[in-house]
Amino acid sequence: MPRVSSAAAAYVGARIRAARLKDSRTHDELAALTGIDSSNIRSYESGRAMPSVFTVVRIADALGTTPGELLDGLSADLFPAEAVRRIG
Repeated sequence: MPRVSSAAAAYVGARIRAARLKDSRTHDELAALTGIDSSNIRSYESGRAMPSVFTVVRIADALGTTPGELLDGLSADLFPAEAVRRIG
């Protein structure tokens, strides 16, 4: 899992945290439901790491939401400029 600290990672992490708290789940409970280590979940929520698309789907499924809900509002301007240049 690449560590990609960015405004995009922080945004997605905040959405994951909000969904987890809305579902009244702890980090450990979400980890058990998804098979994702709780330290990785903490890294996503803090914005220290960007989850892969597959990880977002796993988290959304476990929390009874959709990947779209976790990514809603995410835009290219939240990603580091060098990342946008590489794919642009």
